[in-house]
Amino acid sequence: MNARARSRAVIKAVLGPTNTGKTHLAIERMLGHASGMIGLPLRLLAREVYDRVVAAKGEAAAALITGEEKIAPESARYFVCTVEAMPLDRAVEFLAVDEIQVARDLDRGHVFTERILNARGFGETMLLGSDTMRPMIKKLLPEAEIIRRERMSTLAYAGPKKITKLPKRSAVVAFSAEEVYAIAELLRRHRGGAAVVMGALSPRTRNAQVKLYQDGEVDFLVATDAIGMGLNMDVDHVAFASRRKFDGRTWRDLRPDEISQIAGRAGRFTRDGSFGETGECEPFDEEIVERVEAHEFESIEAIQWRNEVLKFGSVEALIASLEKPPDRPGLMRVRGADDEAVLRVLAADDDLMDRVRSPEQVRRLWEACQLPDFRKLSQDEHARLAGRIAGYILSAKGRVPSEWVAAEVERLDRSEGDLDALHARLANIRTWTYAASRPDWLQDVEEWRARTREVEDRLSDALHNALTQRFIDRRTSALLKSLKREDALLAGISEDGEVTVEGHFVGRLEGLEFKPDPRTTSGLEGRAVRNAALRALRPEVSRRLMGIAHAADEEIELGKDARLRVSSAPVAKLAPGAPVLKPRLELIGADQAAEPERNAARERLERWLAQMVAHDLRPLVSLEAAWRDNKLPSDARGLAFRLIENAGALDAAHEDIEHVTEAGRAALARHGVRIGRHSIYLPALIKPRAAHTLALLWHAAHVNKPHPVFVARPGALSLALIEQRSWAECAAAGYRACGRIAVRLDLVERLAEALEAQPQPSDAALARLIGRPARELGAILSALGYRRVAQTEAAPAHWRRAPPRRRKPRPAPAAENAFSALANLLPPGAEAPRRRRSVPS
Repeated sequence: MNARARSRAVIKAVLGPTNTGKTHLAIERMLGHASGMIGLPLRLLAREVYDRVVAAKGEAAAALITGEEKIAPESARYFVCTVEAMPLDRAVEFLAVDEIQVARDLDRGHVFTERILNARGFGETMLLGSDTMRPMIKKLLPEAEIIRRERMSTLAYAGPKKITKLPKRSAVVAFSAEEVYAIAELLRRHRGGAAVVMGALSPRTRNAQVKLYQDGEVDFLVATDAIGMGLNMDVDHVAFASRRKFDGRTWRDLRPDEISQIAGRAGRFTRDGSFGETGECEPFDEEIVERVEAHEFESIEAIQWRNEVLKFGSVEALIASLEKPPDRPGLMRVRGADDEAVLRVLAADDDLMDRVRSPEQVRRLWEACQLPDFRKLSQDEHARLAGRIAGYILSAKGRVPSEWVAAEVERLDRSEGDLDALHARLANIRTWTYAASRPDWLQDVEEWRARTREVEDRLSDALHNALTQRFIDRRTSALLKSLKREDALLAGISEDGEVTVEGHFVGRLEGLEFKPDPRTTSGLEGRAVRNAALRALRPEVSRRLMGIAHAADEEIELGKDARLRVSSAPVAKLAPGAPVLKPRLELIGADQAAEPERNAARERLERWLAQMVAHDLRPLVSLEAAWRDNKLPSDARGLAFRLIENAGALDAAHEDIEHVTEAGRAALARHGVRIGRHSIYLPALIKPRAAHTLALLWHAAHVNKPHPVFVARPGALSLALIEQRSWAECAAAGYRACGRIAVRLDLVERLAEALEAQPQPSDAALARLIGRPARELGAILSALGYRRVAQTEAAPAHWRRAPPRRRKPRPAPAAENAFSALANLLPPGAEAPRRRRSVPS
């Protein structure tokens, strides 16, 4: 990209903790451009993103490029890569680099730094990572736009727990293979088993182990910090079995940001997660816990850097250019990198150096030094392997002999042995998979690429099977696998909904929902039995969904529990947060049914619900239509809007109605609105059926926690409030909260009229008016703003209402007041803006 294009390119840094949707955002942005490239920290994550791009754009448009794998059709427009393998010589409109905080890593950091500084899309560049990188972005890329993303769920500290007492859907984190295996064995004995995820596993093995966990065959995952980057799993709790790790150079304590990166795997999307300690892990300091929960960490002040302008005139010139110090603040020259260490070892080999004469040969030597150390045996062992490869590619033929490669691959192509043997073979074959990805290293490179991939897959499957056999209880595993056989477990359902598996009662089908018998075996065996039951229920659930889709109106009813019933069986519930006049439904159960069947049933129920709203709440629907169609005088529109937004009832003390003209009041009255002394309401909505419907819809729209719906019995004049209820909640049911008594809205107005009569009726008569004993009248009238005036010579004792004071509107409807004011200012015929409802994050 030329300098002019670089200056026009937009650079965005999207920063935030885990579970903020940063990677998802980048993928969506990339697919919105004509071409794009994304660099990811893990080969496993690159494969996952590649599959998503293929699903969205097709195989011909997508490329996958990692150190060990290359799928790059000529028509590819979207390139999914590991960060190290990004083909930066290819111009793309959009480019993203994920997990940029890895730039501080001593081994890989300099590659991420180089991408931050130089990798650009000619239309848009997006850098994704932790907020700890904010100061570095400002320092290195002052022109970049920084976007902060907040976590979509809460991460909370849950304290220490024994390994055998961990909650289901937990991931246990350790930092050595021995510790991972020991914990997995303990979970096998006590909790049925665990899947294992480690960085040393191949992507295929890791995927297979993760699938065991995701499919529910095991409820526990034991892992190294390999789960800390990008692996999306349904983990509810992360338990640290250790807080010390070996970083390739020394053992050290985890930094708070590293703890957060790993613990952040708990909770997905809007579901909250937790973290804590287990085993012999020392408790986290209170300060660390607070920082992890608040996602507040020390900023990264320096990142690893390597001179990208290398000189290949000689080996000495190459080493000197690698040692060049940075000329910008915040950059730290990388020291002790594997490839530099290998280069220095090979530079001492006189025989090899005799073959290195031209700049091209120096470049080839450097490429051999960059061979990844998958085996992790020792630096000398790795240098010997790299040196041997360098000797071959620097020879006259310039290729590694096929005979040597064949012998090595043949030696590794054995799937027997224990876990350690399989691990070792897999690490070795990954070396040759990498070599086969270099077209200038091997002859018949396509043939070797297929051969090494075949052996790696075979070893990966063998290792997965070995891990499963060792760390998952065989009896439980066999039971779970039997579910895949047609004759595995015999299950059935009786006419009255009783469900049996192998002749034993395991639960009941109520409507569309299977409710298991609590006595059914717990753990994985219990899940197996329940899965068998659900499989047997699919035809019956499909039949019931079809029955709902064709149900007659008289068969459907909305109960006081906000559930819709068809033929007395609960099948759906009101969805929370929907507008009162436009409610939505959620089916109860039938989760495993086909989506078209579910949609047909839901659409039938929502159509019935819409008809019920139009019938029962006709006055409010009519008022809403008049407001929407600008058929109200301008001075009445604001009040009408607030009535619509507040389920047809307002506290008069909170409303400024003095500006409403007689014409406006008359228009509102024609639509059934009564402006009373205490309340502004629609009397037609107080009728039992309308009040019942309105109360249920208001409750679904506004109450986000389990709380009984406030609905009075039909014809009740008043009722005692057992628990505190809000004004709006009572008003939706046609009542007004007066202290601990709820009085019907129209009776409050009749009470006010009676109090204005001369002489005033007795307290007993007033109490009878609202159906309460006389002893409760004082508290009710006090709540309405009346005070008792003592008897004087001139007048008997009586009740007097304090002069009404216009109080400030309640905080909750503030936005609505703004819309009301705006509606009043609109000229006749102008359409008012629709209020946007906020959605809880």
